[in-house]
Amino acid sequence: MLSINKVHHIAIICSDYQKSKTFYTDVLGLTIIREIYREERQSYKLDLALNGVYIIELFSFINPPQRTSGPEATGLRHLAFEVNDMDQTIHYLSSKNITSEAIRIDPTTNKRFTFIADPDNLPIEFYEK
Repeated sequence: MLSINKVHHIAIICSDYQKSKTFYTDVLGLTIIREIYREERQSYKLDLALNGVYIIELFSFINPPQRTSGPEATGLRHLAFEVNDMDQTIHYLSSKNITSEAIRIDPTTNKRFTFIADPDNLPIEFYEK
């Protein structure tokens, strides 16, 4: 039987490195573990942590192909973060000029959640604890 311990990281390819770096660090508040410029690929790799735990590799590539996105698109559905207070989260996002979808209610847990999009339209969910 395969023995998996945890999700190690999520890799994201962005089209505008500085814009995405700002979004993930200044807006979402992730911290930089390491930033590497890979000369042979002419691209950056940015390792990001949440509360000291490594979770995201942000990559830049020259002219990456576009991918259909949206929470209900085939493939990786979205990246989700747990939050303590949905109203406070939406207010904060709004102060950063980020529009969230209307709040939804999970029919199984009765918890509130909403979606925003990163600079490349990757769906990001905020799910209330």
